[in-house]
Amino acid sequence: MNLQLNNKTALVTGSTAGIGLATARKLLEEGAQVIITGRTEDRIQSVIQQLKTELPNAVVRGVAVDFSQKNTIDSLLEAVPEVDILVNNAGIFGPKAFADIPDEDWFRFFEVNVMSGIRLARHYFPAMIAKGWGRILFISSESALQIPEEMIHYGMTKTAQLAVARGLAELTKGTAVMVNAVLPGPTASEGVQDFVADMAKHQQKDREQVEREFFQNARPTSLLQRFASTDEVANMVVYLSSPLASATNGSAVRVDGGVVKAIV
Repeated sequence: MNLQLNNKTALVTGSTAGIGLATARKLLEEGAQVIITGRTEDRIQSVIQQLKTELPNAVVRGVAVDFSQKNTIDSLLEAVPEVDILVNNAGIFGPKAFADIPDEDWFRFFEVNVMSGIRLARHYFPAMIAKGWGRILFISSESALQIPEEMIHYGMTKTAQLAVARGLAELTKGTAVMVNAVLPGPTASEGVQDFVADMAKHQQKDREQVEREFFQNARPTSLLQRFASTDEVANMVVYLSSPLASATNGSAVRVDGGVVKAIV
């Protein structure tokens, strides 16, 4: 399927690994020009070299950004003043008991997971409206709907992203600008794979057994009963980034393997 992304410019945040990298790669495969972001220049250049090796005709560049620091976001906006597609993927997570989460962690999670996307959307959205076309995507999580008891502060930020995405979509009436959220479920990102491998080693079990037990005990509602691949999530993100997704707006689209027990 031709997703009609030739000559579109996309900014994918948090894109040197995981869902962000898979999304950047698939956008490049579809002919888009892509700007990636990461924490360090060395990591960015390594990923750019990797992408250009895989896709010799790829037009890709990168900007180092710490999304907990507004000044580095301002520098990104100066370096990349306009885009057709914004994928707000950058985020942090980590389990912690509710009583042990200090104010600083609540603010840090909100700053990175929510305010980063707000700041970028606030800059790029008016130009998209003026031009008459654009796509903004917030990579949320099934944790936005089923708040994980071990990461309440993380779940809160994922729910907030849904509110921002829907509210922003309300401002697009009568245009070809679309704002949506994508809700991945358990996904085999690098961090998750390392976590499972460490757990398997600690418990003296093989990785497949640990994965089976995770879905039996921690995510029993999953219909997939396995981790989704980053490519499986990226497929949905890239489709929603495309002109073909011209009637999907203000939606929270699940790529959760059926973890959320709901019919809508």
